[in-house]
Amino acid sequence: MRLTVGQAVVRFLSAQYTERDGERHRLFEGCFGIFGHGNVAGLGQALLESELADPEALPYHQARNEQGMVHAAVGFARMRNRLSTLACTASIGPGATNMVTGAALATISRLPVLLLPGDVFATRVADPVLQQLEHPVSHDVSVNDSLRPVSTFFDRVWRPEQLPAALLGAMRVLTDPAETGAVTVALPQDVQAEAYDWPDELFAPRVWHVARPVPEPAALARAAEVVRTARRPLVVAGGGVIYGEATAALREFAEATGVPVAETQAGKGSMAYDHPLALGAVGSTGTTAANRMAREADVVIGVGTRYSDFTTASRTAFQDPDVRFVNINVAGSDTVKHSGVAVQADAREALVSLREELAGWSTPVGYRDRARALAAEWDQTVQEAYTLRHSPRPAQSEVIGAVEDVSEDRDVVVCAAGSMPGDLHKLWRTRDPKGYHVEYGYSCMGYEIAGGLGVRMAAPDRDVFVLVGDGSYLMMAQELVTAVQEAEKLIVVLVQNHGFQSIGSLSESVGAQRFGTRYRYRDETSGRLDGATLPVDLAANAESLGARVIRAHDVESLRAGLRQAKEADETVVVHIETDPMVPAPDSESWWDVPVSEVAELDTTRRARGTYDEQKKEQRALVDPAERAGEDAT
Repeated sequence: MRLTVGQAVVRFLSAQYTERDGERHRLFEGCFGIFGHGNVAGLGQALLESELADPEALPYHQARNEQGMVHAAVGFARMRNRLSTLACTASIGPGATNMVTGAALATISRLPVLLLPGDVFATRVADPVLQQLEHPVSHDVSVNDSLRPVSTFFDRVWRPEQLPAALLGAMRVLTDPAETGAVTVALPQDVQAEAYDWPDELFAPRVWHVARPVPEPAALARAAEVVRTARRPLVVAGGGVIYGEATAALREFAEATGVPVAETQAGKGSMAYDHPLALGAVGSTGTTAANRMAREADVVIGVGTRYSDFTTASRTAFQDPDVRFVNINVAGSDTVKHSGVAVQADAREALVSLREELAGWSTPVGYRDRARALAAEWDQTVQEAYTLRHSPRPAQSEVIGAVEDVSEDRDVVVCAAGSMPGDLHKLWRTRDPKGYHVEYGYSCMGYEIAGGLGVRMAAPDRDVFVLVGDGSYLMMAQELVTAVQEAEKLIVVLVQNHGFQSIGSLSESVGAQRFGTRYRYRDETSGRLDGATLPVDLAANAESLGARVIRAHDVESLRAGLRQAKEADETVVVHIETDPMVPAPDSESWWDVPVSEVAELDTTRRARGTYDEQKKEQRALVDPAERAGEDAT
């Protein structure tokens, strides 16, 4: 079959499928693209032909920002538990490099997305072309090489003959739960338009089977042996529980063994918030229930978690001097963290097997009762935070409470950066495994609206509540236009607090006096940014982008606006100002942000003293001298 490289790529992608547990899914449900001279004549032309021949083969979606379209693809892939995703094509130069941040987010959070950037001329006949980087010592380097360190697979197709191997390699990585992330296939602009005689087999439907690796029997036995010795065990559920669709297996494991469950950001939703053994969020942004149990835990069973610093509270969460870890993960690198007993396996399969291995064993009734009591105590704290009646501007916790009150069980809350993710992690009462979507692997400002668009595209039967602060909104709001264009309804709760208030609070805690975090005019007398508040009207901006806008002034009008948005069939932005000086309830936890060791400012010196005291709680989670010679594998 004679096709151009661009046409071959589109036809190949439209024939790829995944399969897990006997269910088949399209691997690529569409392609985002922004066209320029590096891809318009190749992939652009190919997508046009495809749309004219069969609009459902690989639907094209027009984006406004290259980073934004990658975020949307990530949101889509996460909502589909990594079994389906979207491709993204951009032109050579700034179009390609704009995708680097989105690629980093995808790879860090282990979510599959395919990037198809244009590239320089393979023939070099027109070097240097517009936007080409001329590297002084290597002519085969282009700006696309900046995508290498943030991609789990990278290839450049210099000749048509190389395309099949590049595409098959890309698909293998995209569909591997342990290796997945951003996958980049760079396509030189002249090669995209070059014709070649392809074998028909390249375009035959291909099913990529997503495996569920079972635990090795010896590893399972070692894990069970450790758990049986536990008096105060704790499960830390990570994103692998959600992506592996292992929530039912986790619930059954907890109920059979009496081991309470704490959740990471990516793992929130692994247990319904009101389950008797659900402790909620753990770590720096955790609940007091989870963090108190974590502090006392003698065995931690990590399932699908990579133990980020927020999860371990910068290695202060687990304080038992003899605490041991059992690590269940499809990624081998995560199974050996903290010298844990390694079980490299699918989360669902491992939990089922471990439950069977532990048959007849369970925690004491008193331990379960303590978990239930602590969770109930925290739930009361949440209710109080939701109903502060703070005035004249509400607290952020009250905004979260209003959204939770109006949302339904299967609705999805989306967030990514600022103080809101931490408040959501500890306060939001998750009722559905896919109801919580906070991108905290990279915590990228600007993800919210674009990611929410991807979530809605993946789950059109759910309402999507995007919670975004003014800082993130100003970083990237353009995909509101895409949502309007595609008739993908979003409910955007735009929280205006006139600055980067999350970092403002952190700045204050490290003695930096909220420097550079407030949106203020430069004062003519002091020369500093401490003048009057800037008259920024983000609601008017959202309206100019095509969204319907509702301005709320207090919690009651916010609830009323949210109810109107629920009834609408279009994208609605609900704008409200909040008081950034009202904190959420304390997690009784810590996050390691080093404070200047020497300083002239009294505020910094005091902060350093506090930091030094907190630092004393930080420790290696395993004492090498005590555990020398132990076999973790």
